[in-house]
Amino acid sequence: MKYKFLLFLLLFPVIIKAQAFRNYSNEFLSIGVDAAALGMSKAVVATTNNVNAMYWNPAGLAGIEDYQGSLMHASYFAGIANYNYAAFAMPIDQNSALGFSVIRFGVDDILNTTELIDGDGNIDFNRVSLFSAADYAFNVAYARNLIFKDVKFGVNAKVVRRIIGEFATSWGFGFDAGIQFQRNDWHFGLMVRDITTTFNSWSINETEFEKIKNAIPGQNQELPETTEITKPKVQLGVAKNFRIGRFFNLLSEVDLNIRFARTNDVISTDFASIDPAIGFQLDYERIAFLRIGVGNFQNTTEFDNSKSLSMQPNFGLGFIYKGIQVDYALTNIGSVGNALFSNIFSITFDYSFFRR
Repeated sequence: MKYKFLLFLLLFPVIIKAQAFRNYSNEFLSIGVDAAALGMSKAVVATTNNVNAMYWNPAGLAGIEDYQGSLMHASYFAGIANYNYAAFAMPIDQNSALGFSVIRFGVDDILNTTELIDGDGNIDFNRVSLFSAADYAFNVAYARNLIFKDVKFGVNAKVVRRIIGEFATSWGFGFDAGIQFQRNDWHFGLMVRDITTTFNSWSINETEFEKIKNAIPGQNQELPETTEITKPKVQLGVAKNFRIGRFFNLLSEVDLNIRFARTNDVISTDFASIDPAIGFQLDYERIAFLRIGVGNFQNTTEFDNSKSLSMQPNFGLGFIYKGIQVDYALTNIGSVGNALFSNIFSITFDYSFFRR
């Protein structure tokens, strides 16, 4: 059975090769989780080692010692949308761990005006209803210490559910895989998202489609494609710990986020684009944390057609008290909107504290 599963992972991209790839699909899964990671500009692939590792690099789950949980809430697009995340992880034995998480990204109470005008051409506000557009991701992750010293491997299986009111729904599934290696104060990490590609199949309500089909003459005359396939993305990370004096530690990490498409990233080719991220974490006796980072390096074109380079700074704070870690990040998870930055809070629980 194990070998059949590995064969499926290898052959799945070939089976669906004829389908249409999407450069941007399931983008809500690229937002990120955990204020601690966001404060470091998401540069955590090599060092993540708690319950939130199932998102950043599932190999890091092998580092947990007891039950852990995590919660995060954030507003997106200046409060128009809500982004929620909850996770739980537990060790199976001394060498392996298991985790579960759910992510919801949704815009609620959207006005449905498709029937605002009745058959006689009259406006009837009683015909206006509300609907929600929501994306869900359900994840199950497994991690294990390999036979080699200081090497961890992890895999994350995800089911994606997307709902747009009564207009359309979809189911999707895919896998992420990651590996971490540590030697002395050096950490290395590799994360491949959608390693088998992530497949989404849409079901469109044709009755609702007919209501908007002729809203704009000559537009929306055909049903949209019902299949989306998300390309794999690769993240590489290297980090180092430094001891500063008697009480302080400094963690520094550099990540390379690679998409196999031409984008506005600082390094971009027809084959792949690379967006680097740099993060620093200064801690006092593993109790209080100060974090800074910079990422999202983008080539932008101004109104006069001149070129410039933009980047996004990030800032974070955190502390641990009696097994409860509270983190704050000042970042911009939306990249657009009325507010340049968002205030993100997250909380992580570690039950090992209560066993002492």
